[in-house]
Amino acid sequence: MAVTDSPLAAIGAAAKAVAAAVGPSTVAIGRHGRGSGVVVAPDRVLTNAHNLRDRTTEVTFADGRAVQGRVVGTDPDHDLVVLEVETLDAPALPWADTTPDTGDVVFAAGRGLHGLRVTFGLVSAAGRSFRGPRGRRVKGAVEHSAPLARGSSGGPLVDEHGHLVGVNTHRLGEGFYLALPADDDLRQRVDRLVAGAHLGGRRLGVAVVGPDETARLRRRVGLPPQDGLLVRGVVDGSPAAVSGIDGGDLITAVGGRPVADVDDLWDALDAAGDSVEVELLRGTDARTVTVSFAEPPTDPDAEADAPTPS
Repeated sequence: MAVTDSPLAAIGAAAKAVAAAVGPSTVAIGRHGRGSGVVVAPDRVLTNAHNLRDRTTEVTFADGRAVQGRVVGTDPDHDLVVLEVETLDAPALPWADTTPDTGDVVFAAGRGLHGLRVTFGLVSAAGRSFRGPRGRRVKGAVEHSAPLARGSSGGPLVDEHGHLVGVNTHRLGEGFYLALPADDDLRQRVDRLVAGAHLGGRRLGVAVVGPDETARLRRRVGLPPQDGLLVRGVVDGSPAAVSGIDGGDLITAVGGRPVADVDDLWDALDAAGDSVEVELLRGTDARTVTVSFAEPPTDPDAEADAPTPS
């Protein structure tokens, strides 16, 4: 077999082709290369929400042009934002026809202070999850083995044709990376963000204490053991505040679903309609309140001071 026909040579050739295809569409986010992003439409760049510190951020293109981008669409629960920025001749990456699955060959790209990086790997697992910036568990991520340097989150994960199969989002301690797969759900979310939507699930507007700390605090004041989440604070004007939920209340169930940890609370809120019954313990007194949800905020700053995780 000629050297030029070896599998390694084929991988190298594919990596070069991918770099040429994705390089113009892969951008750096932040003045110091805090993250990466990808052009998904004319004058629209997709990146991770955790890459931003404010409503504007510097975006650096392949030709070295650095301009301020402005947030136009947000989905913090899924760690996504879309920036409006003049993309000029930087093309939008096309979506792949299929979503990545275990064993698929993938290439990961990122742009930092030292320019474009493109690496090769395999999808090592599907159906993984991670915590978004607000503490919410994001499900359905794919794990891959393409190594990425710091500042690569928000960059594209592509197939051998340079078509977008995912958005790199979360580094794992074992050296693997997680990406949001380019399935129908992600494409629909990105389309809405490109159009200027601000997405988010139901939120009570409370800060809660985790189950272990909740149990410890109840013991400290002589209250009996009880599964639930202790309310540490309530956002003024939030659905929780309007319904009468107060700091020190113990949330035990939402919509008839027992709440033992934060993920139980998120799942119950996802299943809620325009209103939901929340069961509480205030000291030892049981009570039920009805929480009504307003329309989702149209301004991404509307919940900026809301404590997490719910």
